[in-house]
Amino acid sequence: MDLFYVLLVLLVVTRAFAEVAERLAQPALVGELIAGIALGAVVASFPGTFPALSGLGDNEVFITVTDLGMFFLMLFAGVEMQPHKIFERSAGSLVVALGGMVVPLGLGMALGWMFLPESDLRLAQCLFLGVALAITAVPATVRILTDLGQLNSKIGQTIVSAAVFDDILSLMLLAWLTGIIGAAEPPGLAEFAVLSGKIVLFFAVTAFIGLFVFPWGGRFMHRLRVPELEMSAVLVGAFAFAVLAEMLGLHFIVGAFMAGLYFGQKTITAESHERVRQAISAMTFGFLAPIFFASIGFNLDFAPIAEAPLFLALLILFAFLGKIAGAGAGARLFGFSPGESAAIGVGMSPRGAVELVIAGIALKAGLFADGTGVVTQLFSAVILMSVVTTVVSPIILKRVFGSAGKTGNGGGIWFPE
Repeated sequence: MDLFYVLLVLLVVTRAFAEVAERLAQPALVGELIAGIALGAVVASFPGTFPALSGLGDNEVFITVTDLGMFFLMLFAGVEMQPHKIFERSAGSLVVALGGMVVPLGLGMALGWMFLPESDLRLAQCLFLGVALAITAVPATVRILTDLGQLNSKIGQTIVSAAVFDDILSLMLLAWLTGIIGAAEPPGLAEFAVLSGKIVLFFAVTAFIGLFVFPWGGRFMHRLRVPELEMSAVLVGAFAFAVLAEMLGLHFIVGAFMAGLYFGQKTITAESHERVRQAISAMTFGFLAPIFFASIGFNLDFAPIAEAPLFLALLILFAFLGKIAGAGAGARLFGFSPGESAAIGVGMSPRGAVELVIAGIALKAGLFADGTGVVTQLFSAVILMSVVTTVVSPIILKRVFGSAGKTGNGGGIWFPE
């Protein structure tokens, strides 16, 4: 693969589509996703004309670049957010995450039970649909809120905090799913206890390092003369947390987020903190994030639209309703208005690349092998659902937050009648 040629094409096309989206009063993310869809369609139609762009989804070098996109998105989210506000809303965010996990999980399993034929894999296939609907793609959510200028708002911080909890809970569901696919019996309570212990250990270690080691390191750096040392230190901390997360069976994006969260203005000077924040923002939104979101569009397959239209329509509908009802109900319990609760549900609706990972695991495990009817379209339908939710969510939220500004609600949420 000619990496530089691929990056050149993707960056030019995504930036062009993002500009068009912004001029149409839509977030840049929408343009980047559509750019990936358009490029994927062109390459699929003329594979011989664009050989370097064919098979990008299976290329390890390109996958590494997109992983860096996820990594920097989560690092930026952590740097932008204020830890004390996250911890103040942790109880509410956990309830929002639980609601946004349980309701979509039930809807997905019910949908599978309605449409999937009887087989030895039916339970695993139904659970796969439930997990697919329960996931929230944290990097996509961060980008949407950043584009809309809402990452540091009360609603934005609740959404991201709940999405991080959602990501951790989804790891347990994923462990159960892979256990069902690969073994005669699903994992028991002992396996879940071990996984829960690893999660607690991860947060205990990162909290100790973030609260005590990071500030000490910040004071020590004042004595050194290496240029741009602060940026290197942030990346070292983020990579270390990411490695720790993966060693304990978590996703590396959780580590990147926690490293950024503990990198506050008390760690280094306010001037250095702002310089590092701007550097991370430029690397993320000027380069890696557009490549990452374009890669999602490359995986789109329109076959389910013709072969299983009712199933696909219900899958997409349940994807939104499950999050709006589940996460929204949790938000209502903690004092958010009906409009704010609905906005939180919509903000947790994007699935994005996390969905691709889960679908890829299920595909390699043979979950869709020898299928008939709608089973043959399960993989493509879930990928299509993930792209649709990621494209539509920012459009809805753009209208919601824009309407709030026009009505002068002081930052509140207004939904049209």
